[in-house]
Parts: sequence; C-alpha cells; structure tokens
Amino acid sequence: MKIADMHRKAVESTYTDRATVTEWGKCKDEKTKLINFCEKTVLEDQPCKLSYEKLQNTAQGEAAASAGQIIKLFLSPDIRIKPGSKITVTHVGLTEEFSYSGRAGIYFSHQEIMLIPFKGWA
Repeated sequence: MKIADMHRKAVESTYTDRATVTEWGKCKDEKTKLINFCEKTVLEDQPCKLSYEKLQNTAQGEAAASAGQIIKLFLSPDIRIKPGSKITVTHVGLTEEFSYSGRAGIYFSHQEIMLIPFKGWA
C-alpha cells in the first residue's frame, strides 16, 4: 500500500458524520406533466467530518454584535458537489443544513468545503 493510500485511509477514519447533498433544479410532476423547480437529493448518507475552525469572540459592530466562525466539511476527493447545493450534516447527533460556498480545496486524501448556514435557495 502506498503512503498516499495510507494517509487517505487515516483521514477517512475520522469521518464520524454523515452528509446528504440536495440541489435545486427542474423536476417533472408525473401527474400533471408540468415542469417545476424542486429539491433533488444527489448524494445521501455520505461519510464526512464537520469542523468548526476559528470560533471567534463576539465582535461589536456598528449596528449589533456578531459572532463569526469558519465551518468546513471534509469528505472524499472523489465526490463533486455543485456550489449552491444544500448540504445536510448530522454531527454528534444534531442535524444542520448548510450551503456550499466557494470552491472546494481538493487534495489526494480529502477535500475541504467551506460552509455557511443554509438560508434558502437563491
């Protein structure tokens, strides 16, 4: 086994969370035959790891105080997720919905996707 394969296996052994990826797209109503927009699940129960990096102290802004944090999702480099997708992650027994923002950092052993809380479809 190559060192790269061993590294990937070690990284994937930390995947204790599960993700479901949903996209917003055209779908056909089988009853009416009309085309509408709807959510489509494109990936389900994918092993992953959710990471909260840089939990920052509350910062006082002009209007109100706000707290910032960086949320990253680690998963297999073989998977492709479209920007704007909704990613539902079950992490330590809690399920949260996020949006995929930006481009994934893809490495030979994993990929890192920056997430923001899901606020609805654009």
